Amino acid sequence: MFRDVGGSDESFMATNEPSKFPTQENLKLEHYLLPTAAIDADHPEVIAFAQEVVGSTQNPLSQASQLYLAVRDRIQYDPYKLDLSNSGMKASRVLALGHGWCVTKSALLAAACRAVGIPARVGYADVHNHLSTRRLREVIGSDTYYWHGYAALYLHGKWVKATPVFDFSLCQKLKMTPLEFDGISDSILQACDEHGNRHMEYLRLRGEYADIPLAEMRIAFAQYYPKLMQLNAANFETDVSDEILAR
Repeated sequence: MFRDVGGSDESFMATNEPSKFPTQENLKLEHYLLPTAAIDADHPEVIAFAQEVVGSTQNPLSQASQLYLAVRDRIQYDPYKLDLSNSGMKASRVLALGHGWCVTKSALLAAACRAVGIPARVGYADVHNHLSTRRLREVIGSDTYYWHGYAALYLHGKWVKATPVFDFSLCQKLKMTPLEFDGISDSILQACDEHGNRHMEYLRLRGEYADIPLAEMRIAFAQYYPKLMQLNAANFETDVSDEILAR
């Protein structure tokens, strides 16, 4: 079982099965600067957001770290409000809503990085998630989550993984240390919470892409999570608070 939550690309891929779908990891670097259907880095609001966050900072590593924190903490994590439509998956839409889930928050980070000239792509993995709400577990029917999203940024001559998913406020509630990103080492979700309880295990990397592979994602979600859209009627923040009080 693949449980490494840090380290180099080699440590990830050594124990990994190949993805069923073709990835986009060998394109020329300039392809990862272009806007795409979901990673709409040319959208005026995405550009304005990226420029506002980095300000006068010119160093790409510092820019990436600033953008990571902005997406992590300004965009609330909400896995209940999923919209798998073409428009619902756009980075600009996540920015406008102020909330997103792992796939869309990672797409926003990739878009913002491209907007300031940092090559970026999006990657996916299948994971075991041991820290979720009762409602989410019931709807999913499993603790295996397919197509969990992260971003990969090209900094100092190499690709570095970044996961701007759980916002600072949520981490405080769940007694988790917020995941940091220094632009040098891979930053993947925490293996355990502050009490040592297991949180996340990576089972398989599916590869990295220039854009969200939405068609493949829809197929997988329809197959594994047929009741997924029931979550839209519930409130994630309320469920989290209720379960914390019940502990």
